Amino acid sequence: MFQKRYYYLFKFQFLGYRFHGWQKQPKTKTLHLMIDRTLKYVLKDRYFKTLAASRTDAMVSAQEAAFELFLRDHPLEDKDQFLAAFNANLPQDIRALSIEQVSADFNIIQDSKFKEYHYLFSEGQKCHPFCAPILTTVLEPLNIAVMKQGAKYFQGTHNFKSYCYKATDKGLYERTLDCCELIENTLYKANFFPGKSYMLRVIGKGYGRHQIRLMMGSLIALGRGEVDLEFIEESLRPNSTIKINFIAPASGLILHKIEF
Repeated sequence: MFQKRYYYLFKFQFLGYRFHGWQKQPKTKTLHLMIDRTLKYVLKDRYFKTLAASRTDAMVSAQEAAFELFLRDHPLEDKDQFLAAFNANLPQDIRALSIEQVSADFNIIQDSKFKEYHYLFSEGQKCHPFCAPILTTVLEPLNIAVMKQGAKYFQGTHNFKSYCYKATDKGLYERTLDCCELIENTLYKANFFPGKSYMLRVIGKGYGRHQIRLMMGSLIALGRGEVDLEFIEESLRPNSTIKINFIAPASGLILHKIEF
């Protein structure tokens, strides 16, 4: 017998500091585990399936992420009521923002127009411990001016093989970044934040594994004077064999927005 199916797009946000990414893993606390555990309770054991828009590394946070809920037999009766019940049972470091019913041909992975990421950091001083979940501290002073120049090198279409963790010769590494800029952080604020902090802002359709953290790592090396702008330029050439040795900590990375 044919079973009618229903599809819902959820936008949600989370603090990733205590989670080991999205994907379920044995004996490990992940976002997928907590989302599915809460849905199972709220849906009262109805059949369901969830799929995320992209994989999330351990300790990475999101201002706006997305997953799709697949149901069969009958739809959600009241989306607003369901959203309230879902939030009431989620842990306090995860919050659902919205529910939207979508068609069967919607593909949460293929249909994203762009993802905007932010990487937060400060330099030259030890920060308040409360900053640790979302802001990386670089203790030594950095040359922010040259880092801003270096960030612009990543914008556009390039070969990002050097910025993909455990890259192979078979992968497709040519990607386009619509925006890559290093600016002063005026978006994320708290009374325990340092007087000045910075943000690497990156917008693109898709990314390689750990790409933004490896880009940030090379910019930190640039700010320390360990590499120069020519190194950044060379690392993006089609036949580059450069390997980036430093990957920036995960806790500074935030998925700011995903657009479909």
